[in-house]
Amino acid sequence: VAVLGCADSRAPIEIVFDVKPGDVFVLRNAGNTLSHAEGSVVGSLEYCVGPLKAKLIVVLGHTKCGAMMGATQTMLNAQKAEKTGTPAKQSALEKLLAGLGPVTEQAQWELGSGASADEIAAHVVKVNVMAGMERLLIYSEPIREKVRSGEVQLHGAVYDITTGKVEFLGQHPRLPLILGMQAGLINTDKSLEAIVESKAQGA
Repeated sequence: VAVLGCADSRAPIEIVFDVKPGDVFVLRNAGNTLSHAEGSVVGSLEYCVGPLKAKLIVVLGHTKCGAMMGATQTMLNAQKAEKTGTPAKQSALEKLLAGLGPVTEQAQWELGSGASADEIAAHVVKVNVMAGMERLLIYSEPIREKVRSGEVQLHGAVYDITTGKVEFLGQHPRLPLILGMQAGLINTDKSLEAIVESKAQGA
């Protein structure tokens, strides 16, 4: 089993799943993200399902994620700056969080215009998990082929840091469409929805 989780100290993978070190192949970064073509994450997961013969990959988000709140606030600040015509100043961290723009915008759209920053940040946790699964399949042909053949399964989950429970989200709802794509490391400046639409149309 391989788990892509968040670097947050409140979400230690081995404790969450009650396993010993070495029982699970663990990768962690801020926000369990695949917002860019992180070769180290993609390559490590390919190694896991290849030589290590893992049969399951789990993309694990968690509640009250600081990266998701940061990404949400970065998006809202950018929207405000666009309306006022004031350029938004960005630190290195804010530039990193801006890479999560497509998932925060999707979460905002799904909740409606009246949603608060806290509501968007809470919802984007699940949206980001789904986006991570989708991007992993788009980026990696070896993983995509193993999922297509049934040799490997890719599932999403969310860990509640308050209750200690894990909600499993299952496989991506658009899995057949994603598996029909032919892609490698793609242009991540495009929104996730635009990527899926263009690939489905053969663009």
